[in-house]
Amino acid sequence: MPKFPPKDYIEAVNFPTEISLNPIGVVHSPYKERHGTPRQSQLRSLPPDYQPVLAQIELFPHVIPAIALKDLESFERIWVISWLHLNKHWNPTVILPRGPRVRRGTLATRAPHRPNPIGLSAVKLIKIAGLVLHVEGIDLLDQTPILDIKPYVPYCDAFADASCGYVNEMDNTQEQEIDIFGKNTLR
Repeated sequence: MPKFPPKDYIEAVNFPTEISLNPIGVVHSPYKERHGTPRQSQLRSLPPDYQPVLAQIELFPHVIPAIALKDLESFERIWVISWLHLNKHWNPTVILPRGPRVRRGTLATRAPHRPNPIGLSAVKLIKIAGLVLHVEGIDLLDQTPILDIKPYVPYCDAFADASCGYVNEMDNTQEQEIDIFGKNTLR
């Protein structure tokens, strides 16, 4: 007869005051420093000559067996969850690199300096070769530790009509601020 967890199992375990995570892999990216690295894995409007960079995510064989990747290659996009290991400090508010010079709450931004420096990137999966995932559109620095990989599933990961707060306002402002050459003056 199978043994079921006790009915009060949530109360039977103490709330963790510390969480330990181990990398399952590492990014091999052409980006060696934060300046010049994209702020997101997908740009909202692409210049005509834009080419997203190719990168590799190497999974560690002593942590991830190859069978763990079974069926992943059939997904066009994947979520890459990373540890932004170079970010040691954070502030509760930040000034974003684009838009008005207004302080925003850190948790209302995608700033990399966070209480727990966890990164989330939706990248295009090009191919899998052994324990190496070849991806396009990475926004991570070379040697960034990878915590997890999950498939991107549009019906539950994309909400096209969701309100985006001040981001919607910034987009509207940027569309209105066009210089005489027809180029957006804000980036």
